[in-house]
Amino acid sequence: MRLKKIFELAINYVIHSKIRSWLTILGIIIGVSSFVAILSLGQGMQQDINNRMGSMQVDQINITTGFSRAGRAMPSFGVDRGGGGVGGRQPETATADLNLTNKDISAIKSIPNIAVISTEVSGRETVYYNGESIDKSITGVDVINWLQITNIELTSGRLLGPADKYSVLIGDRMANQSFSKVIPVNSLIIINNKSFRVVGIITNSQDIIIPQDVAYTALSDTTPNQYDRIIIKANNVDAVDALVVALDSKLILSRHVTTKKKDFSVTAIKTNIERMSEMSSSMILFLAVIAAISLIVGAIGIANTMFTSVLEKTKEIGIMKSIGASNLDIMLIFICTSAFYGVVGGVLGVLLGGAISGTLGSYIGIAMIRTNGNSALSLSLALYGILLAIGISVLSGFFPAYRASKLKPVDALRYE
Repeated sequence: MRLKKIFELAINYVIHSKIRSWLTILGIIIGVSSFVAILSLGQGMQQDINNRMGSMQVDQINITTGFSRAGRAMPSFGVDRGGGGVGGRQPETATADLNLTNKDISAIKSIPNIAVISTEVSGRETVYYNGESIDKSITGVDVINWLQITNIELTSGRLLGPADKYSVLIGDRMANQSFSKVIPVNSLIIINNKSFRVVGIITNSQDIIIPQDVAYTALSDTTPNQYDRIIIKANNVDAVDALVVALDSKLILSRHVTTKKKDFSVTAIKTNIERMSEMSSSMILFLAVIAAISLIVGAIGIANTMFTSVLEKTKEIGIMKSIGASNLDIMLIFICTSAFYGVVGGVLGVLLGGAISGTLGSYIGIAMIRTNGNSALSLSLALYGILLAIGISVLSGFFPAYRASKLKPVDALRYE
């Protein structure tokens, strides 16, 4: 039997069982779309983590006040300051805050492999512009040392300089979205009744950064020579882990605390990134297993449909065999039928999965992988999803097809 005829018969079987065929295809669509959406989101999350690793300096270590009894570092404020730190509110289980001081800086200066030590203070104040106001978190930085560790990018303007006093950097999201009018470079904003000139706009940020010496007067809850965060830049990334241990030991001695009663946390940026990567990988693996179960259910649906088709077409099988169709011809007809379910279900499932991943990725703020301009789905993952659907469909239809090919013409013709 010619291959063209085999395809025609396979498609004919599908067309003449529309409801059953679409229900079977629906099972494949659900399984493939779930699988593709989850893997696409996983790739997006991994890309997002890689992007953060690129924007954060993994040779940096944060020293912050407060310590979680679970052993996790909990920095004392909630936004990335552009120097590479990862912020977060302290839990209720943390010990009482005791600010970092110049004594702590003096204690750690002698530790090897430290390239730069910088400090930050932070607070929340009302910011006024053009007669409007908004409450924002503000960071004061030690400009000279901060310039050696920061890797922020500017949309326009310049960075803070050592001679700057009442100058400020603001994030582009604040500049464009927080007030009814856009805040351009050289505009004046008011913080705690003090005027600051905007000298630069930070790319993809909502931060407000001012010189630290001015922050002590502009921020209400700050005390001179006390800091919310000390940032350490290591000589190289390989020295970070050993440096974390050395800093922790040195500060325990200088602050006269024990390991169980620590009032500070020492956290490496790369440790946070690695933890994020491990958590996302575990979550994606768990969800992928759930999606795989959906695919198995779809495969069972195909097998059930094919067995039913074999029963319904038993007489036709007997007729085809009696006029010369071989066992291979009969098997190929039913395998092509199941493969057709996989092709249609795979293509529609990939399209639906791409739409779901793109929507969810935008909603939760994941930087999705974009291979062709606007798609949130990589081409390789799309092809993998389609091939997976076809493969599962063919495997599910193989045994019914094999059973059909082994029917004896006489028995098939007698079947009622």
